[in-house]
Amino acid sequence: MRGSILLRRLSAVALASLAAVGAAPSLATAAAPASPAPEVAEVTYTAKERKDALAYWTAARMRKVSESVDLGPTGPLTKEWRGAPVKTVGRLFFVNADGADTWCTATAVKSGNRSVVMAAGHCVRRGASPFNTYMDLVFVPGYAKGSRPYGAFPVRATVTPKSWAEESRTDIAALTVDPVGGRRLTDVVGGQPVGFDRAPAGAVTSFGYPATHPQRGEELLHCSGPAEAAPDDEWRMPCDMSGGASGGPWLADFDARSGLGTLVSVNSHGDALDGSTTMSGPALGAAARQVYERAQRV
Repeated sequence: MRGSILLRRLSAVALASLAAVGAAPSLATAAAPASPAPEVAEVTYTAKERKDALAYWTAARMRKVSESVDLGPTGPLTKEWRGAPVKTVGRLFFVNADGADTWCTATAVKSGNRSVVMAAGHCVRRGASPFNTYMDLVFVPGYAKGSRPYGAFPVRATVTPKSWAEESRTDIAALTVDPVGGRRLTDVVGGQPVGFDRAPAGAVTSFGYPATHPQRGEELLHCSGPAEAAPDDEWRMPCDMSGGASGGPWLADFDARSGLGTLVSVNSHGDALDGSTTMSGPALGAAARQVYERAQRV
């Protein structure tokens, strides 16, 4: 569906555990035990596919996909961002499993290869459908009203937990992007640190490019409020951003002057609970850490 619509509920199952290591052989004949197989689902794109993605996503096509989606008026909890530029946050354009042009929101994060972007799992592949992966992925940090101030970075690989690819659980993804003009992503725009295994406490700021009017994905919007624990290893916060904001960061300790905080979750799905609108996002535990670490090695 165009605009990566958020309004769905993930299944109520705990995170998949890592593979158990079997009994060790006797010391007389033992070799080093094999490491557990990675619990991730990975997709890589060829050099030609990445070149084709850049050619496909012209500025005109990006504007056209914005004009093709209208999910109603922007909600009262969602505000236009008027602070310093948040250079790390941008639009992630792609062609989904139905062959439709669409977008999510994604964030450049600190990483060993200086090339990792975090988003939602459903922004790179359909959940519980291992073969329905997306094509022509391009990340545009700092996108604003057609402007691409830092360039467009083609996606070299996507990594999600196997639990997302196979069972629609743990809606998180890490993407590895190519350099542009010889410069790696975070050398150009910086990167948000990622906070794993944090308890939800205090205020967070969520960013996104929802397909609501009048902005229609062309401007960066945000919500701010307290985060709290939710069922199914998720967090939730008061926010009424809609489709297109999927994958946008939840930044704790956010500094509006620098545009930096700590990424503690991403926009996954919205719900109306007890008459107030909330956004839910995954807790960043062991599965998210494994995805992030794998993306640094692609």
